[in-house]
Amino acid sequence: MKEVRKRIDKIDSQILPLMVKRSQLVNRALSLKTRKSEIIDSKRINEIKKKVSNQAKKLGANPKLISDIWVSIIKNFINFEKKNFKK
Repeated sequence: MKEVRKRIDKIDSQILPLMVKRSQLVNRALSLKTRKSEIIDSKRINEIKKKVSNQAKKLGANPKLISDIWVSIIKNFINFEKKNFKK
């Protein structure tokens, strides 16, 4: 178990810098939005869900689980954008 957790921690340490980069890009996107209604792009969210689900399937992962995780990330960034929108 200790070895498995160590490997998970290693992966988490690789994910974190990518999430920071994603957060920076979300901030940049937010600064470009002129209307609060631009925060949620349902079409894009559906495209991302489909793409992530298909990629997960190809990689032998549970597509529903991976898609749900992705949606959770997106929802958290949407909430961040709603709270920080200033126009």
